[in-house]
Amino acid sequence: MSENADDLEQTLVLAAAAADSLQYEDEVEENETESIQETPGEISYTSSYTIPTRHSPEAYDTFESEQRSVKKRKATAVENLNHTVSYQNNSHISKNLKAEDESQTSEYSHTQVVATHYNLLEEKGLQERFKSQIIHMRNFHNWIKSMLINEYLTKIKDSKKQHNAPIRVHDMCCGKGGDLPKWKKGNITHLICSDIAEVSLEHCKERYTHMKRRCQRERGGGNMFSLEFIPGDSTKIRLREKYSDPSMKLDLVSCQFAFHYSFESLPQAEGMMRNASECLQPGGYFIGTMPDANEIVARARKSDTDSFGNSILQVTSEFDLDNPPLFGAKYNFQLDGVVNCPEFLVHFPTFVKLAKKYGLKLVKKEKFFKFFERMKDEGRQLMTTMRALEMYPPGENVTLLGNADDDYLHAKKFVERLEKNSGSTKIGTLSKSEWDASSLYLTFAFVKVKNTWNADGTPCYDI
Repeated sequence: MSENADDLEQTLVLAAAAADSLQYEDEVEENETESIQETPGEISYTSSYTIPTRHSPEAYDTFESEQRSVKKRKATAVENLNHTVSYQNNSHISKNLKAEDESQTSEYSHTQVVATHYNLLEEKGLQERFKSQIIHMRNFHNWIKSMLINEYLTKIKDSKKQHNAPIRVHDMCCGKGGDLPKWKKGNITHLICSDIAEVSLEHCKERYTHMKRRCQRERGGGNMFSLEFIPGDSTKIRLREKYSDPSMKLDLVSCQFAFHYSFESLPQAEGMMRNASECLQPGGYFIGTMPDANEIVARARKSDTDSFGNSILQVTSEFDLDNPPLFGAKYNFQLDGVVNCPEFLVHFPTFVKLAKKYGLKLVKKEKFFKFFERMKDEGRQLMTTMRALEMYPPGENVTLLGNADDDYLHAKKFVERLEKNSGSTKIGTLSKSEWDASSLYLTFAFVKVKNTWNADGTPCYDI
């Protein structure tokens, strides 16, 4: 395909995403307002696409509609759509859009900042991690990943006609290999681990070697999957060319807390989406977790500044809150006092549109608290094992990790109500600050569909 054709195709993607955005905002405002449900260890949140969300210890109320009228939002969206579609009349994308993409994929790409950031992160021992104020939130997020991975591995196994059929997985942006135990538990056959940070990959290799040795000492030799490592920027290189077998067909691709880095620019997002989809066989899944752009924009708009946060979280936006760009909407994320690297909003309708281009159909998108509601009964024992929630009231000589005066009022009031009916009671919970931070994330799942072929040899997907 020619360069001009590629540019036109990218323009059409942007235009379609803008149109989807208009429809999506209306649907979300109508359907996504959540009611309060009180159960031990959980808080339900109110959220919508463009309405700022207030977070209080126990009342996540439904708020009044955004001051901007629906009419004004529609007019703005139509104006943006017309502006985007107008590029189709040119032989190539406008200089402004092209310059933006070139600047974002230049030598000073933020992906190098990301790689440096993760390469410099120190490996902390268990004792140090247990001292962290957000240890339970991290465990809670780990529980969500475990349940998400198990859910789709189960779907894959159920779809296999052959018992114990091989299952091949790509852990994209695997980091230090924190999900290796999940893949072992899932009884997969082969794993590809790729990451931009080579130091993190070295930690991942060490962890795998340790797991393999321990597995070999188990009675019967245990069962350990084979593994290959691929260093590199998945937004810019074609990972398939680095596979031990480029013709390999994968059953699952997992990208946890990382895909949003690719939304620095359209070419980077497309590069990462191609890597996620290219080797997935029909019926295979692409799953992951990422920050919820809607929630970030809503909270930022509600604050008097470009920043919002609490005692453990600080988010500072560096984009126009009234008109966030589809790509390159950068914000800085600081969690538990550790400055994180630059991150980018993922406009979900655009995400879905790009996925369609590569044969991926959206199966499910859930905010973390919704995922928790759906999976909490099935995963209750695992949640206890992983210490995903903090006990309240705390045991003797145990200090709560959050601010006792503010962070546990919701738990205190809930326990008081329970004790009126059942006597002494303990519950599992997260601090208010942790709940606020955790509610910034969502899960997603796509399925790879079968394709036919166009006359020019390109795949065509019926989505």
